[in-house]
Amino acid sequence: MTLDDVDLVIVHQANMRIINSVVKDLGIDPKKVFNNVDRYGNTSAASIPLALDEAFREGRIHRGDLILFSGFGAGLAWGTVLMRW
Repeated sequence: MTLDDVDLVIVHQANMRIINSVVKDLGIDPKKVFNNVDRYGNTSAASIPLALDEAFREGRIHRGDLILFSGFGAGLAWGTVLMRW
């Protein structure tokens, strides 16, 4: 699979500078990236679940969509999953 196959990208909502850097460095279409950090700030471990819920409620997630999640934290800890909705 490639990034073209991914329908939505939800990353840890630390700050827009980091999100924009990831989008640029990986060549992700910005329209595929969901963010809500501008509304809630960094909500720590809750950022991905909150963004997922909000994206679903906004109708951005549909059955069969391929969603890429990536979370990161202190000490270079990170986790990423590609999920079919």
